[in-house]
Amino acid sequence: MDRPFSSGMPPIQHGTKPGSGIRPFAPLAMPFALGLVLLVVPARRAAAVPAFAEQTGMACEACHVGGFGPQLTPLGREFKLSGYTMRAKAFNVPLSAMAVASLTHVRKDQVPPPDGLDRNDNLAFDQGSLFVAGGVGKHLGSFAQITYDGVAEAWAWDNLDVRAVTRGKLFGTDAVYGLTLNNSPTVQDVWNTTPAWGFPYTDTAVSGTPDAAPLIDDALAQNTLGLSAYAWVGQKYYAEAGAYTSPAAGTLNWLGADPGDPGDIRGLAPYGRFAWQGQAAGGTLQAGAFALKAAISPGRDRSTSLRDHYTDLGLDTSWQKVLSSGDTISVQARYVHETSNLQASCALALVGDGLAPDCAHDHLNEWRGDVSYAWHNGIDATLGAFATAGTRNGDLYGGNGKPDSNGLMAELDYSPWGNGNSPLGSRFNMRVGLQCTVYGRFDGARHNYDGAGANASDNDAVRLYTWLAF
Repeated sequence: MDRPFSSGMPPIQHGTKPGSGIRPFAPLAMPFALGLVLLVVPARRAAAVPAFAEQTGMACEACHVGGFGPQLTPLGREFKLSGYTMRAKAFNVPLSAMAVASLTHVRKDQVPPPDGLDRNDNLAFDQGSLFVAGGVGKHLGSFAQITYDGVAEAWAWDNLDVRAVTRGKLFGTDAVYGLTLNNSPTVQDVWNTTPAWGFPYTDTAVSGTPDAAPLIDDALAQNTLGLSAYAWVGQKYYAEAGAYTSPAAGTLNWLGADPGDPGDIRGLAPYGRFAWQGQAAGGTLQAGAFALKAAISPGRDRSTSLRDHYTDLGLDTSWQKVLSSGDTISVQARYVHETSNLQASCALALVGDGLAPDCAHDHLNEWRGDVSYAWHNGIDATLGAFATAGTRNGDLYGGNGKPDSNGLMAELDYSPWGNGNSPLGSRFNMRVGLQCTVYGRFDGARHNYDGAGANASDNDAVRLYTWLAF
């Protein structure tokens, strides 16, 4: 699935997105046209959008930076940690929907083009989603999403986060205790530093992205199920521990997920998270760490007793400050180190020929960071940097055998009703944005990274998108 409220690949290429391609067609321009029309419609005051906003009676800006998700404010974090149970209404319809369409231009035509796509300038319906989201009483709440992937032309379950919460005291300090049942490591997280909710908040499968990424970077999204227990103590300390497993292949097929991508977890994959949040320099500072350990049968092939073993360790930090003008500055960063031993993939000759002594072992490092400025909860400007580097391994990676990639992404977006002034009522919001991505290295090199003359800059892309929520 794409990243809007979300966020698969071959066993080694953990960072790519699933989906083959679509046949772009002219009616996909409708979201752009609709957006332009609505910008000139006289606005009236609206309470909030979509189902969560109606439930709480607050405008989107109360819980989301820039008046549009998914980047959370401290209040938005509290809402999620409290199990989505905060409310101003006794009852509201817990249903919402969204749609994302985009036009993407790549610096050099893609040859051959992705399945069903043109070589360049692809107008695409990236995704449409339906949500069941809201609290039930004081102790239960959920965020459940199903998505039509316009690139893969298929429906599938998307993000799932079902919570049970209670409140108490720990060492004399107020605490929230909770359980979360979810289908992607970090989708339950409340800071926009971890993979599930990190910048960019929307993307597309139309343009190419580097192959290498840590397992925790969305590779297990929607093909696992996990249960974690957490505690949020004194609105300062967060601790979580749990584990993930793989549902049956038939179940995942029924849910629209690829059961063989990247494979099935043998036993349980433990996950842990710790974070501290406090005040610093007039803003809210957070620092944390997270870890995932998994043993996987690649492609669900159990013809060998060997497994692919992954250990991902991450550090993250964020700082968010609301200025006297009401504008918001946000800074976010994360680092992930992955150690892998791909014994099963090597034995099955899924990578290399299975004979090279360095086939199985690999180390991968990922850095991501972004800084943004939200002006009047309507116009956001964000600059992000990303880099992946690892050990040279000709069995795992093509070209020169290195996974190194890096680049910059700049985004300028506009949410005309970030303050709650939707002309179509309390359940409608919209964002239009422009993303520009440039690569310094791509899959190991700056020039001729694929051995066929392709350069990293060939993948530079400009994307114009419209994102509707209602």
